[in-house]
Amino acid sequence: GYHSNHLFDFTRDKPELIMVSIGLKAAAAALLTMGAASAWQQGLVHPPASFVSKNMKQSAIATAALYQPMQSSTALSMVATDPTVSSGGRGGFTATNSESRRVVPEDVRGRPVMKIVYVVLESQYQSSMTAAVKRINAGSDNMAVECVGYLLEELRNDDAYEQFQKDVADANVFIGSLIFVQELAEKVVDVVAPVRDQLDACIVFPSMPEVMRLNKIGSFTMKNLGQSKSIVADFMKKKKQEDGSSFEQGMLKLLRTLPKVLKFLPSDKAADARTFMMSFQYWLGGSPENLESLMLMVGQDYVGPVKESMVGKEKVVTEEPVLLPDQAIWHPVAPSIVFESNAKYFEWYEKEFCPDAGIDAKTAPTIGLILQKSHINTKDDTHYVSLISELESRGSKVVSIYSGGLDFSGPVEEYFYDASGKPVVDTVINLTGFALVGGPASQDHSKAASVMKKLNRPYMCAVPLVFQSFEEWQASELGLHPIQVALQVSLPEIDGAIEPIIYAGREGATGRSVPLADRVNLLADRSLKWANLSAKPNKDKNIAITIFSFPPDKGNVGTAAYLDVFDSIKAVLGQLKAEGYDIGDAPSTKEEIMMSILDDPEAKIASPELNVEYRMSTEEYYDLTPYATDLEENWGPAPGNLNSDGQNLVIYGKKFGNVFIGVQPSFGYEGDPMRLLFAKSASPHHGFAAYYTYLEKIFEADAVLHFGTHGSLEFMPGKQVGMSGTCYPDRLINSLPSAYLYAANNPSEATIAKRRSYSATVSYLTPPAENAGLYKGLKELKELIASYQDLRANEGRGPAIVNSIVSTAWTCNLDKDIDLPALETYDAKNDTAEKRDEIVGAVYAQIMQIESRLLPCGLHTVGVPPTAEEAVATLVNIAQLDRPEDEIEGLPRVIAAAVGRDINDIYRENNEGVLASVELNEKIVQASRNAVAALVNESTDSNGRVQEVKDIFSEMSGFFGKMTGAKKPWTKAIVDAGFPEIDEERIAPVMTYLEFCLKQIVADNELGGIMELLNGQFLMPAPGGDPIRNPDVLPTGRNMHALDPAAIPTTAAVEISEGVVEKLLEKLAAENDGEFPESIAFTLWGTDNIKTYGESLAQVLALVGVRPVADSLGRVNKVELIPLEELGRPRIDVVVSCSGVFRDLFINQMNLLDRGIKMAAEADEPLEQNFVRKHALQQAEEMNVSLRDAACRVFSNSAGSYSANVGLAIENGGWEDEAQLQEQFLTRKGFAFNADKPGMMEQQADLFKSALKTVDVTFQNLDSSEISITDVSHYYDSDPTKVVQGLRNDKKKPMSLMADTTTANAQVRTLSETVRLDARTKLLNPKFYEGMLSTGFEGVREIQKRLRNTMGWSATAGEVDNFVFEDANSVFIEDAEMQQRLLEQNPNAFRDMVTTFLEANGRGYWETSEENIERLQELYAEVEDKIEGV
Repeated sequence: GYHSNHLFDFTRDKPELIMVSIGLKAAAAALLTMGAASAWQQGLVHPPASFVSKNMKQSAIATAALYQPMQSSTALSMVATDPTVSSGGRGGFTATNSESRRVVPEDVRGRPVMKIVYVVLESQYQSSMTAAVKRINAGSDNMAVECVGYLLEELRNDDAYEQFQKDVADANVFIGSLIFVQELAEKVVDVVAPVRDQLDACIVFPSMPEVMRLNKIGSFTMKNLGQSKSIVADFMKKKKQEDGSSFEQGMLKLLRTLPKVLKFLPSDKAADARTFMMSFQYWLGGSPENLESLMLMVGQDYVGPVKESMVGKEKVVTEEPVLLPDQAIWHPVAPSIVFESNAKYFEWYEKEFCPDAGIDAKTAPTIGLILQKSHINTKDDTHYVSLISELESRGSKVVSIYSGGLDFSGPVEEYFYDASGKPVVDTVINLTGFALVGGPASQDHSKAASVMKKLNRPYMCAVPLVFQSFEEWQASELGLHPIQVALQVSLPEIDGAIEPIIYAGREGATGRSVPLADRVNLLADRSLKWANLSAKPNKDKNIAITIFSFPPDKGNVGTAAYLDVFDSIKAVLGQLKAEGYDIGDAPSTKEEIMMSILDDPEAKIASPELNVEYRMSTEEYYDLTPYATDLEENWGPAPGNLNSDGQNLVIYGKKFGNVFIGVQPSFGYEGDPMRLLFAKSASPHHGFAAYYTYLEKIFEADAVLHFGTHGSLEFMPGKQVGMSGTCYPDRLINSLPSAYLYAANNPSEATIAKRRSYSATVSYLTPPAENAGLYKGLKELKELIASYQDLRANEGRGPAIVNSIVSTAWTCNLDKDIDLPALETYDAKNDTAEKRDEIVGAVYAQIMQIESRLLPCGLHTVGVPPTAEEAVATLVNIAQLDRPEDEIEGLPRVIAAAVGRDINDIYRENNEGVLASVELNEKIVQASRNAVAALVNESTDSNGRVQEVKDIFSEMSGFFGKMTGAKKPWTKAIVDAGFPEIDEERIAPVMTYLEFCLKQIVADNELGGIMELLNGQFLMPAPGGDPIRNPDVLPTGRNMHALDPAAIPTTAAVEISEGVVEKLLEKLAAENDGEFPESIAFTLWGTDNIKTYGESLAQVLALVGVRPVADSLGRVNKVELIPLEELGRPRIDVVVSCSGVFRDLFINQMNLLDRGIKMAAEADEPLEQNFVRKHALQQAEEMNVSLRDAACRVFSNSAGSYSANVGLAIENGGWEDEAQLQEQFLTRKGFAFNADKPGMMEQQADLFKSALKTVDVTFQNLDSSEISITDVSHYYDSDPTKVVQGLRNDKKKPMSLMADTTTANAQVRTLSETVRLDARTKLLNPKFYEGMLSTGFEGVREIQKRLRNTMGWSATAGEVDNFVFEDANSVFIEDAEMQQRLLEQNPNAFRDMVTTFLEANGRGYWETSEENIERLQELYAEVEDKIEGV
């Protein structure tokens, strides 16, 4: 830091002179160095309009003057500047400098020396410890102290760990605190446990149980901790979170009751226990004086040499611990240190401080801050002071509270309300970075969320850097340290917190906290903008609704997964109007809203140009966009040719009153083959930047509503988590509050939007899934099979029907999926009855698989809950899963038990095509459908909707039921379906559960959720994921979060995945003469692993023969090898390609995978039993690297980049040949994760290629019915099938397989089977395309998207059968009436469809007749004319 006091020397006592003598600009510059009032720096920051009072600039000057006396006492003048040198070293996240924490006495003066070694999680104790030791060395006659400290994270570094071992070996006293990271806790135990007996004292404050057990002060120990039913053992149990009083709270309570307890202990024991408790109080006190007392007390009572030299001398009586109250309000310039009541604080603050600071106490907004007490104890509070002074200099009031424990809900309830119970704050910022209740140890999220909902104000959780210095974070592409992301980003999100902005760093040498000036400014601006939303009258608020267009084309405006965008906008506009927002003359129909945005009335009819709302001159653009020149490296000078008319940048959209509906520009490099190849993504283009500049500086939006899943803002380049001021998402959104509608089944990308673009998400329901049903030939087959069942025994008719079944099956192309007898030569008359049953069984199993496939019908409109009929479809799927953790059996299991069968056996025989089992399975499915329908029917009104759910398990009906012996309606339904033995009591649990789920499905808060955010309120959190696996996702309209990353893979996921791996390997060995594959290429997705709690992650570990192990807190962060004899098969090598989203959310799991795979490679085992080792040894030799480096198998994009861009290339047609797509995949996905250097992703394309060369099988998972392989481009974007073929020495194409765990009957299919199943249930299925077409404009686009994605599979894997294109052509193109409908509803999307067919043919993926191609070419010309308006 640097001092600039000289500016103030001559004006020390007369602040008003500042104005006169140095002018406003210079004053502002001086203030900046004090961490206050940089709002006028370069005139770039415009404070929110509603807070600008005429004396605001004065309030900045006045505030600065009030903070002036603190110059000397705190490090306020240390504003961190941008470091140019990074001190990273070896790719670690944390550079080590424990030497800066070593203090050696300068002059021993013959005193005995006591050596102390301490390990802490965070660095605020460093300066207090150092000061305390120096005081003893200077002032004590009895002892001198040598002391050295380590930050927990530093122990990952080998040199630091070695030094730590040496230090502990000759120490007298060891002190540890908050050691909550499993693998590091083990390291500490490994070093301290062996020497525990020779240490004079070992003192450990709240940490993992195994570290707590090291405690030893005289006879005081904690050796039984965590073994028996102790506090710790209990709070490890996730489910028992009712109380949320964590270990630390328990100890604080103990401290208060201590004197009473000590009476009952034998005196020597009591003295030792008392020493521990006193030590803890001193430690919590944290100031140098307290820590000095701690060391003197322990030294004279327990340390050998000191005790000896003290014989006959008088002991020093240590001071009582100086403790601040457990909870209070703190303010840096208050006369008393803290205020224990709200009234006392405001008495001083509003009467004395505000007038002096130029703050208008009556009208000013108030920001509530939550602080960590240890920073106040240790006087390490510069970062807090900086934010408080920034807020006050903007004319805002501040209330800062802290708590002694880790539960902040008490102080929130106590200090954030006035005497009458009204909230006194407008926004809350938690500056500790921890979860509100329970901090890093054990959390009570539901308590936290309900406390915040009661307060009902926006809740931001900002993060101080703990494990990295400012420079390390600045230099890291990944941004925030993964352990910190897990503790301080993921956990607060589950409380409902938003905006993880990093606002403070650590100074390397002193360990003190330093404010990051630009981040503190951003935090102050954003919190006031959120506060503004509850203060400003609705009629004056400007709201910007942002819609997307993927791929960029007029036919695609308003794209969002599963959402009917314009219909939903209509609903939102209606709601805004009802709440008093000014929506001007906004049209009231979906079509008119759409046309107003799509058509420029000035231009000729049907022009390709959208409506232009604003033209921004390049001068205005450069003036208002501070980072504009940085974009020139990628895009040249503005305006460029994207979103520009040659002179100006154009903003597309339309304004109605105070509401602007705008179209977000695209990435800009979709059609440019060169840019698609870049390993790292390019910056946004000028048009993109101009759009956000317009929203913030010209339209002056009070909030932005991003409409649907998903745009490009959150995927712009920058750090992964913990944005800096140069990351593009941060620059673009800047100070705008953002609400983001996200599909409830996509928590992973929603999480990226929350972290990278500071958006509060509002979940929306995906359309209800229904059974795909059968049509045309498939339907005919089902009817034929039904008649065969009746006439099996009839020697004349039976065989004839089998012949028809065989020929119809050939017509339907089922020969690709099952072994059909040859059509020309087969006659069922000459076959045995068993053989005929076998054929019919196989066909039946195949068509039932198509019929029961789930398919989302139509598109969702915000605020419209599903109808009763749609609810049935969802509930049937919920009912089929067993939920052992809730002791609920799935409905099919109970029904099967009624006929004495196990459902798993029925599934297995059904998949094998055993006719009797296929029939029974179909009967069970029907019975469960009828039962669910009966349940829903009880609550359905005359409009076919469920208004309120009747409580069907009420006492009365049960009582009458017993008297009359009447069965419940659903039991009756099952009996009628042919299961008279059904056990009514055994189905009660699942039916009760379904009743609860029905309430959740029809509850609807989507419009409510959007409005809560726009009105500046707290939106309740909810998990995201698949509502069928996890009904807690419902009701929608809440702020969505992912899961605690340390919780996966769960034990259940590990069990399920072992089953899938067995099926997979059986299938592969069977097709390969009993030989196992040597290497499998795997793709891992973020959302899938959230929905399945880490199943696909666990599959990779299972293949390698490694098992994840949970620590005592139930967090998964270790792996162990399964011995070969237990495994019973070779270890299979894997190449894991992680999506960019997976990398962002689960970096700790990538660490787990990498460690597990390397463990297998290093195992000394025969090569024919360990393919990981076999390949790694070959690679090590070929590439001349160590075995460990050669065993890198976990790859992804570079940090801040996403996807292989293969999808973009295919969607936009701008690719030359498949080689280009493969090259893109290899360069963009070739960054290796290495657990030995976790701070970075390294470009390792050669290693990636050499690992892929040995692959025999490529594998992906499908985990939910909503997103299948042709619904989105992601699946083929990351599919390495043809890439591997090109790399293999024999050029053989690997087998491609897909695991399908969408139903209780998990299966492994080949990729081509999956593509056919998908095409038959979606693209070629009238139920699907008619459902889509009923939504009009959007529907045509959805159909085209499926066709384009099907061609994507041809390009990356070559697994699409010709008949798929052929049949699609006859459905959409040959049928003149259909052709007309598509053309009228969305000509642009229809043109894309025609292009896709022509492209599929041109690239050799579809062979068809000349006339089909000619028809398509004529159509193309016709559509072009229509679009051009000729």
